[in-house]
Amino acid sequence: MNFGDLPEKYCSPESSKVVILPVPYDETSTWIKGADKGPEAIIEASANMEVYDIDTDSEAYLMGIYTAEPVTENSSPEAMVKAVRDRVKQYLKKNKFVVTLGGEHTIAIGSIQAHAAHYEDLTVVQIDAHADLRDEYMGSKNNHACVMARIKEIAPIIQIGIRSMSVEETENIKAGSIYYAHEIMDGKIWMYEMLSQLGKNVYITFDLDAFDPSIMPSTGTPEPGGLLWYQTIEMVQRIFEKSNVVGFDVNELCPNHYNKAPDFLAARLIYKMLAFKFGEQVAKKKK
Repeated sequence: MNFGDLPEKYCSPESSKVVILPVPYDETSTWIKGADKGPEAIIEASANMEVYDIDTDSEAYLMGIYTAEPVTENSSPEAMVKAVRDRVKQYLKKNKFVVTLGGEHTIAIGSIQAHAAHYEDLTVVQIDAHADLRDEYMGSKNNHACVMARIKEIAPIIQIGIRSMSVEETENIKAGSIYYAHEIMDGKIWMYEMLSQLGKNVYITFDLDAFDPSIMPSTGTPEPGGLLWYQTIEMVQRIFEKSNVVGFDVNELCPNHYNKAPDFLAARLIYKMLAFKFGEQVAKKKK
């Protein structure tokens, strides 16, 4: 199945602008397992979406959305990161817009490494419940708890929605570049400050546990006090309007057979982000 269950003419690997790259990897997560089933669940749920986006008055799928073969390397975190990096590089060289689907958050490292090598002046925006700034965890520097520590080595980062971290991670926080969940709830001044820090090009790494468990319970480590749908969509749209978003990943869905709503939320989030990226182009084509 392809993302959106699109007609063949809109999911060709040659003509599609967008590539959906599934990475069903879940080897370093430490509590609820199942993120390796996330990409398949998202793609399955996406088949039930309306592909017209109200906010942008567009149909982003007209740009073409190709669902690639999954990256299945799982011999080690390092090998997986390299495999993802190599695949993403191939698509970037072909001028594709790559959406990487996890899997656990570690999958983002390879994708961001590829984008940082391809684009200058790149800012990485992390939307997440957890800081992920440990230098090493459980014997690996490429653990889901170390993602942003690795990304800080290659690009400036902005962290949004954070509400859980270790004391070790507090020493790695950069003042002014982190927006805690409780601060976000107090108004929108933080958003203007955040937007002013973005570079010309932006990559978004979106851990679904950024959402409150009331709307996104299907994650490996659900944290109370998270983001809700409309405030998140407004924030993401502002990022797309301010900067050139060059790619993104969505990760950490642990699907629950008895509750499909979180799967659909993840699929809708991805399509909404594609509408923010390509909606204007597609709307012009409709006229």
